[in-house]
Amino acid sequence: MKQITNTILMIRPFHFRANEQTAVNNFFQAELDQEPADIIKQTQSEFDTFVRVLEDKGVRVIVVEDRTEIDTPDSVFPNNWVSFHASGTVVFYPMFAENRRKERREDILDILEKNGFVIQQLVDYSPAERDELYLEGTGSIVMDRENQKVYCTLSARAHEQLILEFCEDFHCIPIIFTANQTVDGERLAIYHTNVMMCLGEEFAVICLDSIDDEYERQNVIDHLLADGKEIIEITEEQMHQFAGNMLQVIGRDNQRYLVMSSAAYQSLTQEQIERLRVFNPILHSPLTTIEAGGGGSARCMMAEVFLPRTTD
Repeated sequence: MKQITNTILMIRPFHFRANEQTAVNNFFQAELDQEPADIIKQTQSEFDTFVRVLEDKGVRVIVVEDRTEIDTPDSVFPNNWVSFHASGTVVFYPMFAENRRKERREDILDILEKNGFVIQQLVDYSPAERDELYLEGTGSIVMDRENQKVYCTLSARAHEQLILEFCEDFHCIPIIFTANQTVDGERLAIYHTNVMMCLGEEFAVICLDSIDDEYERQNVIDHLLADGKEIIEITEEQMHQFAGNMLQVIGRDNQRYLVMSSAAYQSLTQEQIERLRVFNPILHSPLTTIEAGGGGSARCMMAEVFLPRTTD
């Protein structure tokens, strides 16, 4: 089973703003002091530049326009509500913020089918919202597809019951832990796993300092090393610049790339950059407004498409 793909689904934002409903437990968010129209314009500019950076290297990007009639301030982060699997399965996820639940769109399945992808079934965990149980897609879970493992930090947006249910349904081994960040002197749960760790084919970028429990931290290390991953540690300060929010993708001529924001790239040391470049060139693009207002970055914007194609 492939760990990475050459096809990405992205949603071009129309209603972007700092979402008041997610700010309660996303401590990466900040208020934006620009006018709403300027925020939208800047966000769309950042989005379009990012797409060009990917497409220039041969990454296939399926861009879907946001729906203008529905208020979805975080729609630029589709990886939280949907994932696409090599079995032909599409998964919908239960979302913590009520206004994020409006992001789920079945019309995107039609768009993918028109682009030549095969969808065999839809697995929908979203009814768990009625019981206030949440699991926000590949934001909450970081998948090692080759080794059939799921890494997940517990938070208000990732409930253990749903992690275990997902792992049972998709025959994965759960590696569950709690990752924290310091907020006003307190250690509070990090809202999504994919801001503190990234898994490539041969490496893992991870903020081990965020896993306070020594046993849990060692368990994560042991799994990564057992699967032959080189561990590249980042600091909590680098994590806050979204250095954990990266994604490895495939471009033209089967070339691997590691994708991140310019803020993430600029936070890295030269040694970290050199270690990462052993595995792949690095692509980065400025996402200043999206990162500040949305509290998410490059990886959050890319929903990987692993679905089989009609020509396969």
